[in-house]
Amino acid sequence: MVSRFAQWTLDVRDVGVMAEFWSQALGYEVVNRGDDGSAKLFPPSEAEPTIWLQNSGGAKVGKNRFHPDLVTDDVDAEVRRLEALGARRVDVGQTGSEPFVVLADPEDNEFCVLRRSPRG
Repeated sequence: MVSRFAQWTLDVRDVGVMAEFWSQALGYEVVNRGDDGSAKLFPPSEAEPTIWLQNSGGAKVGKNRFHPDLVTDDVDAEVRRLEALGARRVDVGQTGSEPFVVLADPEDNEFCVLRRSPRG
């Protein structure tokens, strides 16, 4: 038996802003849970992991050691769409020849948009 990814949990300061960003970015449905203000985002497919946003109260410090990589058919158009939602390009030491674009969400959590499938 092996483990598999079931959920991506992200500590955030503003659950509402982050739920709006990630639900729009990924096409997930937002479902709020409990009195603690956390939110769970459900994907359109059972095969994809859910996202749990929990209030951390504190600001992010340093570069993420774990981040999601997104795939799409038109990377340039998707990057423009994500930037319109509140993402921004960030420099984590890229050379410019990488097969991905590094972005940060509205609370500076890094993620990548891949120019090809990780299996390609």
